[in-house]
Amino acid sequence: MGREKLIFGKRGEDIASSFLEKNNYKIIAKNYKTRLGEVDIIAKDREVFCFIEVRARRNSSFCMPEESIVSRKQTQISKAALSYIRMHQLEDRPARFDIIAVLIQEDGGIKINHIKNAFELDARYTY
Repeated sequence: MGREKLIFGKRGEDIASSFLEKNNYKIIAKNYKTRLGEVDIIAKDREVFCFIEVRARRNSSFCMPEESIVSRKQTQISKAALSYIRMHQLEDRPARFDIIAVLIQEDGGIKINHIKNAFELDARYTY
């Protein structure tokens, strides 16, 4: 991945983190990585653990940012989330998968779409 793309992705994650904090989420971790996958942001919405994928785009001519999270990526996020849940013994706590789509427009404007419960845990994976 090119340096410019990494910087742009980090900017999207920073925008998403600020958005979450302004909406009273508590950021637990960023860029949580396991050998099975990665979760961009882990946050708490009251008592619910949220495993959040962030997608940033400069324009939506190809597709909206949230549309780029295909089932393979959802599976990787699910596996990483389950790893986190097991490691921190959170099996009895509510959790969900969210997507935050950040569209950074040419004029500098920013549009954020927060999709709660964006996808379900793949039935092949359990605690």
